Amino acid sequence: MSFSLPRYLAPDFAALGLDQAPDAVLLPAEQDGVVPKGYHATTLFPEYYRLNGAWVLAEDSRMDCVAVVREGRLRIVEFRNVKAGDLVVTGRTEDGSEGIYINPNCFADETGERESFAFRTGRSRETAYSIDYDELYQLLRHEREHGNILWVMGPACAFDADARAAFAALVRGGFVNGLMAGNALATHDLEASYLGTALGQDIYTQKPHYNGHYNHIDTINEVRRLGSIPAFVRSGAVTDGIMYECVQHHVPFVLVGSVRDDGPLPEVYGDVYQGQDAMRELVRKATTIICMASTLHTVATGNMTPCYRVAEGGVRPLYFYSVDISEFAVNKLRDRGSLSVKTIVTNVQDFIVHVRKGVGAD
Repeated sequence: MSFSLPRYLAPDFAALGLDQAPDAVLLPAEQDGVVPKGYHATTLFPEYYRLNGAWVLAEDSRMDCVAVVREGRLRIVEFRNVKAGDLVVTGRTEDGSEGIYINPNCFADETGERESFAFRTGRSRETAYSIDYDELYQLLRHEREHGNILWVMGPACAFDADARAAFAALVRGGFVNGLMAGNALATHDLEASYLGTALGQDIYTQKPHYNGHYNHIDTINEVRRLGSIPAFVRSGAVTDGIMYECVQHHVPFVLVGSVRDDGPLPEVYGDVYQGQDAMRELVRKATTIICMASTLHTVATGNMTPCYRVAEGGVRPLYFYSVDISEFAVNKLRDRGSLSVKTIVTNVQDFIVHVRKGVGAD
């Protein structure tokens, strides 16, 4: 099976009768974080705005933001990041009549037919996923050479010896360009190498260690004593695993905390908006995103991920996967507006092991 990117179907504004459409109406923001009435809220699809008589594609979009012209440049900005004086695009129509045009279902498959971003409905634990795995292996091989692969992981990914080893191999093999998670994933992965347990349970035999409930806190405490996860790795306290390989191979990671966190680890963002900004910096670079067993982080990532990426002078799809053993978890993401997601209902530990074997990572 060979892989090729779908062709982008750019709108023909002349054929649409929009070559003489009016410019989008821009109104200034009166104060920081407050937009004018009638603002246009962005979507995950490619959006064009008519500015100074020309249609301009928003290159870095996401859902539920606003388009602003700042220093002569079109930007997509979160509401909280709007600055007083920013010129905000207004208008509630999306057919070009107000200088705003949205281009959904904009990629062609191998036959030239338009692809829908609602890949498939009703995917469940009974769905046959063989073709999805094979397509994913081809995609990851392509992206290793031509794209940027971002992974979003819940702590279940660190609870199993084989899953940790498989993801570590993916890092070494060049299939991981960024990692986003919470305090728990990093803590239990480091605990696994440092003390052989995750939440006090042996990561292979599943047997609890005596006083094992201290292990994750002991791990956090030692990392905090040394000052950072990289310092903990350099100390020799850990010799394998997810975080170890990310540090060794200079893979950027963003850890965003929650109200239930222990410790937390030094790198964990306690301010959710600072964490969201840091996550978005990694999302901006990604061309494929794979989310595993973390409903809140997955939905958060989905809300900041468009269905396309402008790269190498063209427009290409941004591939988005959600993998979880819970049908509720993967369906929640689709219900929250991330129509471009492809879902796989399975155990994420098994999923990681399959992916490692499928791409041939050592």
